Amino acid sequence: MIYDIVIIGGGPAGLTAATYGCRAGKSVLVLEKESFGGQISWSPKVENFPGFVSVSGAELGDRFMEQAMEQGAEVELEEAASISAEGKVKIVACASGAEFRCRSLIIAAGAKPHMLGLPGEAELVGNGVCFCAVCDGAFYKNKAVAVNGGGNSALQDALLLSEKCSKVYLIHRRDSFRGEARLVETLRQRENVEFLMNSSISALVGEEELRAVVVKTGEESREIPVEGLFVAIGHAPDLGAFGSLLELDEGGYAASGEDCHTRTPGVFVAGDCRKKTVRQLTTAVADGSAAALAACAWLDR
Repeated sequence: MIYDIVIIGGGPAGLTAATYGCRAGKSVLVLEKESFGGQISWSPKVENFPGFVSVSGAELGDRFMEQAMEQGAEVELEEAASISAEGKVKIVACASGAEFRCRSLIIAAGAKPHMLGLPGEAELVGNGVCFCAVCDGAFYKNKAVAVNGGGNSALQDALLLSEKCSKVYLIHRRDSFRGEARLVETLRQRENVEFLMNSSISALVGEEELRAVVVKTGEESREIPVEGLFVAIGHAPDLGAFGSLLELDEGGYAASGEDCHTRTPGVFVAGDCRKKTVRQLTTAVADGSAAALAACAWLDR
């Protein structure tokens, strides 16, 4: 079978693209290598998505998938390993050996946050370990939290959290921040923000929920009680073998505009793997609709 659209990535962008593609009368296949719903599934609560006062990330991801399948999308748990985009028919080869053919392709592979690599960290994601203060900061109102990082993202996260949380520990492995001096100065004026410089997190305390972090400064270590840890040490686009089809920016993100077109005819990009200033659930969904409509217009030419 030759699909009209194959979508690589089953997160909010990819599943929204699938819904729009199917509603335009196209045959659509979504390939996802891990779990459908994407990183939003890690969030215990989502309160910033229009139409939902509060919903778990897992439930919202399930609803995205259910809606796409109800419209007619097919889904496969497969890891796309390589793409042949020459000619009218594109071939997606998967790690399992399976191959899928299509007339157009949407890459919605997302971006993964860098993790600290500590024992138990993966198990605590969504239960104290977070990567987005805008998304999850409100859940830690009047609680003590830590932010790990030294760039603008970490500083902005700490600033936002300082408005809600009783205490914010800003932990950075160097003696100076990479981020803007203006943000640093603003944080220094916040009484509930404590800087821990030349420091790193060596362990996480807690099994089902985060209870504390162990911070090492020089030869000394101390356990700091916190209920939330916001890891802000960067993201990496999960483009893997697809980079050759795209124009990439200095960070490795697809340098595509709001129209989601790429330099390869019939190949489009959507979601957090695309260069943008804001990466939120709503912007991923917006990209998914834009990419699907662009793909449909390209197919109908």
